[in-house]
Amino acid sequence: MRFHTTTVLSLSVLAILALIGCSTGNADSSAPSSSTTVLAHPDGERAPASAPLSSAALAKWLLDENDLGEGYTRTPQRAAQHDDATVIGCPALEKLGSEAAIGGSFDFPHKAKASFTYASGSDSEVAEELYSDAEDKLSRSVGRIFDAMTLCPTYQVLTGSTSVTVTTQKVTVARLGDERWSQLLTFSAGGRSSIVKQTAVRTGTVVVVVSGSPGLVDTHVAKAVDKAQRTK
Repeated sequence: MRFHTTTVLSLSVLAILALIGCSTGNADSSAPSSSTTVLAHPDGERAPASAPLSSAALAKWLLDENDLGEGYTRTPQRAAQHDDATVIGCPALEKLGSEAAIGGSFDFPHKAKASFTYASGSDSEVAEELYSDAEDKLSRSVGRIFDAMTLCPTYQVLTGSTSVTVTTQKVTVARLGDERWSQLLTFSAGGRSSIVKQTAVRTGTVVVVVSGSPGLVDTHVAKAVDKAQRTK
């Protein structure tokens, strides 16, 4: 088995299956998740919410090779996987339903995605996703999924004949944006394992998700959030 640590990552168990796709298949420092900062006017009233951005508008604010620096190559997006999957040992994830367990995307109408490989090889990868919707919907949906994924420190995902052990660890993340979530995911199967970091930051009506090799996520998440904030 070969682990794909970058692909189109989604903030759900779908992301898990994308990350662990087999080669024979188709193609840090503040309180962790759910930490919220409300942006308000000087008089104490909350600032008016911005309108969600279209997918085309979001695509213009994704990180590119110029933002990342030398040694990064953009990789094509893989086709979505639709294999049957079962989550065992995590009731919180099981409640999200079968669709959340087999690898789709967030139920947000506006999104854009890009992934990159660093020069050092396939284990040095980073991917970015941008989503846009009403602020309260972004907050509820992202928080619900991150909370479900980290409530169970260890669980199993069965896809086809493959059993993958997943361990999760909630981690701290720099104080960026209005809300932020971060976790380390370790996938183990067939005597091999892969560690992926996934950090999400909400800034207004945009959620920035950076996933991949932990060191690369830490290096580039602030850049991604800064670029996304220019959409305002």
